[in-house]
Amino acid sequence: MKKNLLSTIGILASVVFLLIYFAGITQKKEDDKNKSFDEQIISNARQLFTEGQHVFRFETFGDEIFWTNTLKLHEAIEGSRFGGVGNGLSPTQALAAGLKVDLDALPPALVSRLKRGEVNLNDPAVTLELLKLNAVIGVVANVNTSNILNVANRPGSNSGALNSIGLTCAVCHSTVDNALAPGIGHRLDGWANRDLNVGGIVSLAPDLSIFTQLLQVDEATVKTVLHSWGPGKFDAELNLDGKAFRPDGKPAATLIPPAFGMAGVNNHTWTGGWGTVTYWNAFVANLELQGQGVFFDRRLNNAAHYPVAARAGFGNKRSDTDLITSKLASLHFYQLAIPAPKPPDGSFDKAAAQRGQAIFNGKATCATCHVPPLFTEPGWNTHKPEDIGIDSFQANRSPDSSYRTAPLKGLWTHTKRGFYHDGRFATLRDVVNHYNDFKNLQLTEQEKTDLVEYLKSL
Repeated sequence: MKKNLLSTIGILASVVFLLIYFAGITQKKEDDKNKSFDEQIISNARQLFTEGQHVFRFETFGDEIFWTNTLKLHEAIEGSRFGGVGNGLSPTQALAAGLKVDLDALPPALVSRLKRGEVNLNDPAVTLELLKLNAVIGVVANVNTSNILNVANRPGSNSGALNSIGLTCAVCHSTVDNALAPGIGHRLDGWANRDLNVGGIVSLAPDLSIFTQLLQVDEATVKTVLHSWGPGKFDAELNLDGKAFRPDGKPAATLIPPAFGMAGVNNHTWTGGWGTVTYWNAFVANLELQGQGVFFDRRLNNAAHYPVAARAGFGNKRSDTDLITSKLASLHFYQLAIPAPKPPDGSFDKAAAQRGQAIFNGKATCATCHVPPLFTEPGWNTHKPEDIGIDSFQANRSPDSSYRTAPLKGLWTHTKRGFYHDGRFATLRDVVNHYNDFKNLQLTEQEKTDLVEYLKSL
């Protein structure tokens, strides 16, 4: 009996072992399956980031058709010496217009020559060389290399040095750190280019008839509007409602916003109702850069609100070839990955900023709308003009007549040209004074100073 008992125990032990063994195999297969999908997620994230970075920096979405074939901007850039028109655009002029040069795209020999002052920055031929190197941020050119080398010796040639020119997201939403010289340095993706004179650059184009027809005005009026914007500003709604100036006579253009720190943020633009980052990417790629793609927003068919857009059919644009839609996912992913830059050491008073944080969260009630750590409201982050004590002009150009609560991280990167959508407040102190008066906060001068230092620290 004892022998039978031992035999039974042995059999049971074997069965238990086998159950544990096969359970382990099953669990391992399940773990491997889960791990495999986790790896797919990680691989997908890496792919989206890489592709999105390329799209942000170099994808024109086929907008060469607009900038080259329609506006003929390339002819003004190359100049008559290289088969275009006029004097051409020198590097000095390009930098003055706010265009930036990517230092990392330049060969070491050229960098050395620039440092020694041996490059003639007043020669449009140098601009063409920079374009050939893909070193002008946000500008993609198809350059006829032989013409750069030879056309200069053949004035009046009909064969241009530039076959085409196109623009990317980075032209407005990237800048450089000025490591070599003002306007020449390492890329800073997502930073607002508050030096870029969009209107001035567009006005160089030899053929502005697309704008005269769209807006139903003459060329002189188009140029007046373009020149009214000034550096760091652009009017993304002019081609929707045709409102070039505010009731007070000032330009209707708004500041170029940063494109960093957008993760977790809903409304992406200065005014409400336009939508998220990916909506605005589709809007800009199709209706501002004038790329080849598909865009749908029935609100733009409202002729009373958006007469220009309704007349042009912008509410349902469908190009023969769609070069935009397939790029939106990766572009969105990359932009959400761009963090708000941290302020450099010594750029603010740390002790004052610590005191200012308490004011921000308490007496000044800033955190009610600029909710940390997003520093905007989670959800539908907009307010009516009367909530913030300013006029309604720009808000009324948007679908829901409101202003977005702008995220505050990285404020220090875009202090140039002022604050709010149109730069109406020159300094952060002016912003604080506005709210102090409007909301009767009764902040002391020291509290205002501390609050400003905290804002600079974000």
